[in-house]
Amino acid sequence: MNQKSEIPKKNIVNHQIDNKHNYTIDFVTSSAISKIGYKFLALYIPILWFSGYMTVAVFFDVSRYIPWYINMFLLPVWLFILYFIFIFGIAIFTKAFLLIINMVHKPKEGIFRAEEGDMDYEFWRVRVELKKLVFWFMSNGPIPWVVMWGFRWFGIKIDFSSHAQDAWLDGGFIQFGRNVTVGQGAVVMSSMVIGKYLIIKKVVLGDYSVVGGVSNVSPGTIMGKESIIGAFSGTIPNQVIDHGWIYLGPYAVRKFKPNKYAEQRRDIIYKKDVDKEIKYQVKQEVNIDEEKKDLLNNHKEE
Repeated sequence: MNQKSEIPKKNIVNHQIDNKHNYTIDFVTSSAISKIGYKFLALYIPILWFSGYMTVAVFFDVSRYIPWYINMFLLPVWLFILYFIFIFGIAIFTKAFLLIINMVHKPKEGIFRAEEGDMDYEFWRVRVELKKLVFWFMSNGPIPWVVMWGFRWFGIKIDFSSHAQDAWLDGGFIQFGRNVTVGQGAVVMSSMVIGKYLIIKKVVLGDYSVVGGVSNVSPGTIMGKESIIGAFSGTIPNQVIDHGWIYLGPYAVRKFKPNKYAEQRRDIIYKKDVDKEIKYQVKQEVNIDEEKKDLLNNHKEE
């Protein structure tokens, strides 16, 4: 007679709960961290205090040399100027705090335990909270290029040929090529919490690449030149997007079709012979310095 070993019902329930807890993908981005501690938010107080003090000091130091009736007439101009002094004050004092924090614990790529007490996780949370304050003020300002300056100021490799004003970018380990477009509402994450682990991995967006609106780019994603991720799409960690292709998909994007506009080159022009009904390429000289020729949108021969 075979007797089946019986497992207590209580143990079965606990086992199911453990499996659900371990394997459920419950990711948290740096733009919405759960369990924010007051010890991190307390850093906002000195930053806002010093920035406000600097703003008021500038106003009284300069306005005292101007007649009061002119100051009243220039009040809207004063408010505009003082607003940006306040924002730049926040950026300067936040940068000072980050320099001190980075000397104590240098940021690095890797996979870490997302639990209190883990030094990499704790310092990541501090950096994220500090940068969120600055990016929030800059993103809600009246001049869009200010947030681009903020991205550069806090470690994102991006120039002013790219567009990411209406998107959210993590404050580090992100590298832009030239003329990259990140659509409205898109999120580019170089860090992500999945379950019990924190993933920090560099994201690279190649020249002339496009991230569609309301899309998510996960840590470790590498986009080749002239590649496109469609709107409402998303990548998985360490996904590689091939050069010159359009990708679509709500979670792990997949190849959709080649990007026909990727065939264009700045040193190649197309001419048509109407009589012979043929089209041919003509290479033209590009007026550019030798050290800058690597910035051209050229395809290397394979």
